[in-house]
Amino acid sequence: MFFSQAGARPRMWEASPSEHKKWVEVFKTCDEENKGYLSREDFKVAVVMLFGYKPSKIEADAVMSSVDLNTSGILLKEFLDIVRKKKEAQLYWNEIRHIFTAFDRHYRGYLTLEDFKKAFKQVAPKLSERIILEVFSSVRAAMRLFCLDSSGYSS
Repeated sequence: MFFSQAGARPRMWEASPSEHKKWVEVFKTCDEENKGYLSREDFKVAVVMLFGYKPSKIEADAVMSSVDLNTSGILLKEFLDIVRKKKEAQLYWNEIRHIFTAFDRHYRGYLTLEDFKKAFKQVAPKLSERIILEVFSSVRAAMRLFCLDSSGYSS
């Protein structure tokens, strides 16, 4: 359940043949005029079809800025790479959410230092309290980058 290195992302994820086929079908569906590439709007539709949300302007800009300048849009190979990376990120954050939920035993939406201590005593009983405090502090610092909660809780 935990990664081998603190903060490490999972290894490169491989799509199953059926998932890969689905991605290719979505590409072809969104490339209505058989141009061989997806325009910005085509890409947005493809993301909705695969992930269930419309990408923000920032996300679409980032993707389009990474496209080969010799093409007018996202080629199939690039699209498959983008989708694989998005799927990897989705799986990574789902695992993080799963771990957080396991630690949040009172379903409060945040973790106290006591929650951390109890969780680590279960999964790593020989881990020193100093290390647990360092991990808790690191998580709090990282979470402050994502939210403005200064209550002292990891959420």
